[in-house]
Amino acid sequence: MTRTALVFTPKYYEHKTGLGHPESPKRLKAIIKQLEKSNLLSSTGKCELVEPALASEEDLELVHTTEHIRLVKRACEHGGGLLDLGDTVASRESFEVARLAVGGAMKAVDLVLTKKFKNAFALVRPPGHHAGPYYAMGFCIFNNVAVAAAHLITRLGFDRVAILDVDAHHGNGTQEIFYKTDKVLYISMHEDPQDFPESGFVDEVGEGKGMGYTVNIPFPFKAGDEEHLQALDQIVLPIIQQYEPQFLLASVGYDAYCRDPVAKLSLSASAYAAAFEKILGLASIVCEDRFVAVLEGGYSLRHLGQLVASTISKMANLPYTMEDGYPCSRLPGERTRKKAEKILKEVKNTQSSFWNL
Repeated sequence: MTRTALVFTPKYYEHKTGLGHPESPKRLKAIIKQLEKSNLLSSTGKCELVEPALASEEDLELVHTTEHIRLVKRACEHGGGLLDLGDTVASRESFEVARLAVGGAMKAVDLVLTKKFKNAFALVRPPGHHAGPYYAMGFCIFNNVAVAAAHLITRLGFDRVAILDVDAHHGNGTQEIFYKTDKVLYISMHEDPQDFPESGFVDEVGEGKGMGYTVNIPFPFKAGDEEHLQALDQIVLPIIQQYEPQFLLASVGYDAYCRDPVAKLSLSASAYAAAFEKILGLASIVCEDRFVAVLEGGYSLRHLGQLVASTISKMANLPYTMEDGYPCSRLPGERTRKKAEKILKEVKNTQSSFWNL
């Protein structure tokens, strides 16, 4: 068995966001360059690049309204432009590329289910977790990971899918899409969401049948390794283990890294590596290694390629070490640690109504 599928196409570069926009084609180019430089693609055949399929409009309708899909399609046919009131930009090619991003996430899931691959990483753009049922937002046009989860449930008959979101920003779109169902457990670890996206607070726990199946851990700015790994060990992993998902999806952003220019968290490269060892270990226990990662944010072109390569090395069980190089300038102080401790206590108290913590 080839261990890890890397779903990718150079067509992802064709989604243009304009000069100076942080979500640029340079992100994926930096990742592919580092994968080639590190020999992860050529060593022992444990990683394999796989072309995505193009998601159909019917695929998109698993989580998005017909009106939203038509709006994006028309905007791109007329040359593109802003899709929201902020910074979600489309070009003429973006409707097809965004469908390829959704198709990449779905392809990754299908490849793992064939058992040809142990796991898969969908190296896609544009990202997706901010896109809701009827809107684009935060660089995201369609919600890649949400369509993949809906594909598992609606098309393939799965009853329990877990989505772990480790982007620095709350995945408001993913939360909204699955807020009223118990068939998807959504857990998000993110920075203080008061400014953006104004969702992802501790008391947002789901509604109706979905009550207790949304878990939000909003860290204070500058929260770092100790806080994140503590949250994983004490909240995230125990809840996922109790939920017993049949498939584990991860929305993976690297903007929590301490030198990312967009977000304000302080994770080190070694913490990312440690976190993925824990997540992969859990997948082997609860869902027979059915694990797919889907790329979200991460905007430090100097470090993104190495961070992604480090994750892929864990997935493929290959050697790779990323050195942080020099101390982070925004390490958490005592005040941040105390705020994080208080928040973790609040999350535990809230979620203890639903889970044994």
